[in-house]
Amino acid sequence: KIQLINGDLSDHQFLFDTITELQIEVIYHLAAQVEIGIGLTNPFLTFETNVRGTYNLMEACRISKMGGHNVKAIVVASSDKAYGEYPVEKMPYEEDYPLLPQFPYDTSKACADLICKSYAIDRYSLPIVITRFSNIYGPGQMNFSAIVPDSIRSGLKFSTFIPRSDGSMVRDFIYAEDVADLYMRIAIGLIEEPNRLRGHIFNAGSNSPINMRTLITKIYTQLGNHDGLQIILDQMKGKVTTGEILHQHMSFEKVFEFFGWQPSHNMDIGLKKTIRWFRIFFENNNFSK
Repeated sequence: KIQLINGDLSDHQFLFDTITELQIEVIYHLAAQVEIGIGLTNPFLTFETNVRGTYNLMEACRISKMGGHNVKAIVVASSDKAYGEYPVEKMPYEEDYPLLPQFPYDTSKACADLICKSYAIDRYSLPIVITRFSNIYGPGQMNFSAIVPDSIRSGLKFSTFIPRSDGSMVRDFIYAEDVADLYMRIAIGLIEEPNRLRGHIFNAGSNSPINMRTLITKIYTQLGNHDGLQIILDQMKGKVTTGEILHQHMSFEKVFEFFGWQPSHNMDIGLKKTIRWFRIFFENNNFSK
């Protein structure tokens, strides 16, 4: 049984009531303010959502346990941004790297991680695993501030793509179906072996970093929009961005060791499936070009 909770994470009583009344056994903490740009312009909102929301949820789980209801697995969706910026030669990130965030979004995720770690200690023993995944993409991603859906929408000529950088920033991407598979494996592992997994951090990515210029080229090439691509590449020249880490990518070495997991979609296959979904979505919902 799956229950999607769309409540207010700032409402501690709501969270406690929901967990106990519905007898929730597995929690995926996916709620967050996820936009780096909003973090820069509105750090208060970002900290309120990502930090306060996290300790309210963890405290509700703790009090629920004191009352006799044990949540069996809590999987926390953090971010590779929590690590902050490391030199390229230190890539990919490793789970034991110190957290060195600078920008508000990155700091909010690092704070949330530390809070979760404190609830996983022996005194409280909440069955928590922290996941730090690379950029997730796939069908149904309606946050068009993210580069993949934004590029597809513009490549299909339903919007105009506005470059934020010169395209040299390097990122790692992981397909949504692969993420869902890993989330399930982690939750099952926590239920079966809570003492072995409690408090662990798991990174996951493709270990195939790509710069934004190449990513956009892949998308526009699959769409056959060569003229649009050239316009974007010209606009990128000399463009400077601030408030973002230049080089990030992940490996899946630890999750493979613990769960036998590795991504089943490379970038080309994942983009093909994602583009197919968006093409049908825009056509069926009568979007005008």
